[in-house]
Amino acid sequence: MQYFLVKSEPFKYSWEKFNEDGRTFWDGVRNYQARNNLKLMKEGDLVLYYHSNEGKAVVGIAKVVKEAYQDPTTDDSNWVVVDLVPVEPLKKPVTLEQIKADEQLKDISLVRQGRLSVMGLKAEEFDRIIELGS
Repeated sequence: MQYFLVKSEPFKYSWEKFNEDGRTFWDGVRNYQARNNLKLMKEGDLVLYYHSNEGKAVVGIAKVVKEAYQDPTTDDSNWVVVDLVPVEPLKKPVTLEQIKADEQLKDISLVRQGRLSVMGLKAEEFDRIIELGS
């Protein structure tokens, strides 16, 4: 099992819209490091859903249900998507401020590489954010 975090601006694709849709392909990634992280995702991996810009908080948990394939929004074969489904919302959002203030999360990519839209997480980082959101 691997763990990841994906970021979306709520006005573009919110957690609420994701839940309404029930499934989505994660497109629009145009950063090579983020793309490489998509390629690492395997069916069944868990993904934290983070609202960026507005809210700046982890709001839910998703699961990978289809591994990387050609991004259907572009003909450029460099870019891929994965399919995600929502699993459950966090009882309370975990804000970026909380994450930055937590000693166990000080090295998380969300803090170190704030502009990266898809990032890997260590199991203990994932578990700590879930704990904070309980």
